[in-house]
Amino acid sequence: MLPLFVVNNYGQFNHLILRMFRDLGIEARMVPNNMQPDEVAASCRGIVLGGGPDIRKCGNSPLFLHLGIPVLGICLGLHVIAREFGGRVDPGRAGGYGPVEVELVERSEILGGYPEKILVWASHADEVAEVPPGFRLIARSGVCAHEAIDSPDRKIYGLQWHPEVSHTRDGEKVYRNFDAICREHGV
Repeated sequence: MLPLFVVNNYGQFNHLILRMFRDLGIEARMVPNNMQPDEVAASCRGIVLGGGPDIRKCGNSPLFLHLGIPVLGICLGLHVIAREFGGRVDPGRAGGYGPVEVELVERSEILGGYPEKILVWASHADEVAEVPPGFRLIARSGVCAHEAIDSPDRKIYGLQWHPEVSHTRDGEKVYRNFDAICREHGV
């Protein structure tokens, strides 16, 4: 079975994403964001667009969204998804990292097994201001109207928060769910 790829967008938690997969017994590899899309398509069964400090340094990440492979965007990865499909990303009101209570507003397979409210750890330096056409809002909070979005038909999911950090309650469920989505997708 092909591994999952964690795309390194220079974020401080990308190695924690990789570690989370390994701790769950899910084969994953960290890859550079300048990898060629055809090489990515031939070598993995799912893509996690990791976080990072600057969307201008996201390399080929937008191109990876058009490979027909399931994609999970975390923080900056969510912003890449939103911009690539016609949404808008603006500076957030809440700023730096901290705890946030997130409310699930629409059921999504990426958030399967979670209660209606969960405590997460998130950065809101930037956030999705407008959900792109063809995507659904699946979670929000008091500090961010668009904490998570998805496009189930495309198998593309994006979260503002970091499930891989220990402060996020039951964060491993997101990564187990993503693995299951990739297995069901048949990639």
